[in-house]
Amino acid sequence: MKKGKLIVFSAPSGSGKTTIVKHLLGLEDLNLEFSISAASRPPRGEEVNGKDYYFISTEEFKKHIKNEDFIEWEEVYRDNFYGTLKSEVERIWALGKNVIFDIDVAGGLRIKNKFPEQTLAVFVKPPSIDELKIRLKKRSTESDDKINMRIAKASVELATAPQFDKIIKNYDLDVAKEDAYQLVKAFVKD
Repeated sequence: MKKGKLIVFSAPSGSGKTTIVKHLLGLEDLNLEFSISAASRPPRGEEVNGKDYYFISTEEFKKHIKNEDFIEWEEVYRDNFYGTLKSEVERIWALGKNVIFDIDVAGGLRIKNKFPEQTLAVFVKPPSIDELKIRLKKRSTESDDKINMRIAKASVELATAPQFDKIIKNYDLDVAKEDAYQLVKAFVKD
């Protein structure tokens, strides 16, 4: 694969990583393009193939795994796979852009381990587990059971924060956005 910059943002659900990544994508001087993940599940709600995810069948996903077409992949639930295709990263690098990922903690660390020199791995840390729970409830998109499952997972994910290059504490979203901008700007310029 051709060499280029990879910027990984990982965090527990509700930490603000998606909001921060969307903010960074709007800043032209960073020259970023979003990496679209592949998923073996059907689209939900308003999701669009090729914009939100590349929706492929479980059978097709397993074929890509066998052919080593992924930079990283994970079976989140039985026969429910997510991953980053090498072709997606190559597509973005061919545009002369830096790749930015909004990805789970395990996937983010796999990218960092595979491309240590060209990856900036950033962990977005919420103020507390209690604040995370409040943010997830405010979304009003999931049941209490699903929220409790995400909170339990968040405790495990928070323990991985020291494995990332940088940690951004999202106590104040505007400050977190600026911290992220400064980190990414310094990384893509060198």
